[in-house]
Amino acid sequence: MADTGDLGFEVIGFVEPDHKVGQRYTGPTETNLGTFEVEADAIAFARDAWKTHIARDRYEVAWWIVRAEGEQLARWIADSRSDVEKVLDLTTKQLVEVKP
Repeated sequence: MADTGDLGFEVIGFVEPDHKVGQRYTGPTETNLGTFEVEADAIAFARDAWKTHIARDRYEVAWWIVRAEGEQLARWIADSRSDVEKVLDLTTKQLVEVKP
């Protein structure tokens, strides 16, 4: 995994709130779930959060990302509607599926 120097890796969780007819859409809530020195540790934590959410059989749309602190570009992503994880290929800047 890539190194970011002195920066850590953030695990961010997003949840789409239940939207009721007639209510104004406010967008997803974003929560910083933790910062890790090692990217692999951040991914392991995010993966656990993702799998725990799915195991609870929740219906809201949620997703988790790992990114270097201060960056907007995700290096790892998974969502509650899929069993596919993706990582950022730094050579192409594309998200690619993680193969088990």
